[in-house]
Amino acid sequence: MEILAYINLIFAIVIVFFQRKDPKSVWGWLLILYFVPVLGFMFYILVGTDMHKAKMFRTKEIEDKLSDAIRRQEASIKNKEFTAGELQMAHYSDVVLYNLQTAGAILSDDNEVQIITDGKEKFKQLFADLESAEHSIHIQYYIIKNDEIFAEMKEILLKKAKAGVEVRILFDAMGCRSFRKKEWKSLKEAGIEVAEFFPALFGRLQLRINYRNHRKIVVIDGKVGYVGGFNVAREYIGADKKFGYWRDTHMRITGSAVQALQGRFILDFNYACREHTLSFDPYIALPEGAPKKGIPVQIISSGPDTYHKSIRDTYLTLIHKAKKSIYIQTPYFIPDEAILAALMVAVQSGIEVNIMIPCKPDHPFVYWATYSYVGELVMAGANCYTYENGFLHAKGVIIDEEVFCYGTANMDIRSFALNFEVNAIVYDKQKAAEMTGYFMEDLKVCKKITKNKYLSRPVWMRFKEQVCRLFSPVL
Repeated sequence: MEILAYINLIFAIVIVFFQRKDPKSVWGWLLILYFVPVLGFMFYILVGTDMHKAKMFRTKEIEDKLSDAIRRQEASIKNKEFTAGELQMAHYSDVVLYNLQTAGAILSDDNEVQIITDGKEKFKQLFADLESAEHSIHIQYYIIKNDEIFAEMKEILLKKAKAGVEVRILFDAMGCRSFRKKEWKSLKEAGIEVAEFFPALFGRLQLRINYRNHRKIVVIDGKVGYVGGFNVAREYIGADKKFGYWRDTHMRITGSAVQALQGRFILDFNYACREHTLSFDPYIALPEGAPKKGIPVQIISSGPDTYHKSIRDTYLTLIHKAKKSIYIQTPYFIPDEAILAALMVAVQSGIEVNIMIPCKPDHPFVYWATYSYVGELVMAGANCYTYENGFLHAKGVIIDEEVFCYGTANMDIRSFALNFEVNAIVYDKQKAAEMTGYFMEDLKVCKKITKNKYLSRPVWMRFKEQVCRLFSPVL
């Protein structure tokens, strides 16, 4: 027992003095170490250690390629040369500038955006685009399961690889832990390049629960891009009885924003597949000249390797800028103190705040923490709903029906700081109104969490909420 006490003391010193954690997170870990001294420090090794923020996904090649374009856009915004007609919303130029300066996220103004909320529709459109590929197919998912959905995709990819199309797949080792290695090997033997993000150290035993690559990106010929919440598995088309209908949001993008998705894929692929890195030149072609008419889009990404929490900061800035309404959809709602305070201020300032979460948990511990935070906003006057028509997996924010930010990032601390995520910010009133319309349709199959309903919840539910919320900083 004396040895355990010394080990706990060492970990406590490391947490407090050597890792720059949020104070709430520090106290959460100290409580775990104190009350469960044996399992506590093992759990900390698995999920608590910080990754060195060394910008490991950045290369001089892409920085040189983007530098001039970034500097030009920064100067244009600072000099107010971006008119409302070019940006469509000059009110959000500070959001554009922030992501330019902190993440090198170039705004492109020549895009078309298709919003997809149904899994069957998403895969039908995706497979059609894959069939039309002529040069390259780049696929990146957190979860790929070897079921009928991937079987159909695999058939197309094998055919394309045989025809000379460059096909690459990047998958996360944790999300794809059920996928057998011999299946990946057969794809490699057929000419498809496969890379694994953060592979397990001992067979299928995955010790690194944090720092997962949660991004979902597909880029075809550098012309068509997909980003959003759908992974590759049968549950995403509503074929799993456990979840029922799967409500998610994905975007199919054409235009210069696809180049940003392409760059993100190449950076991630090169990190995971170091023996054969890709050059950017054959795949990245930045737009030149005056922007064409289209939908303004910024692709933003964040992860534990960067100093700025770009997606979290974008959510926070957009919430602060709201004048009329805020719409949030997320399967997990564990906001940090700043996000929660911003939403509370918005509610109390008369702004309509609407939050939609699932009616059922896929991770119970996280769900009850979510319900606790939602309940706090309900009591403040926000409109909060549970989606009752299956499982809600859509992730994003709509502000004043003018701009929206959707993608892979949940409204939780894990997405803000511990996982690698990617979102698209769409600065377009018409598309924002369309996204709001989908939210309104979802309300038809939702139940509102009223103040009376929340106050009348049983004691056991209150207990679960408080326990789960206590450890929410480390979830």
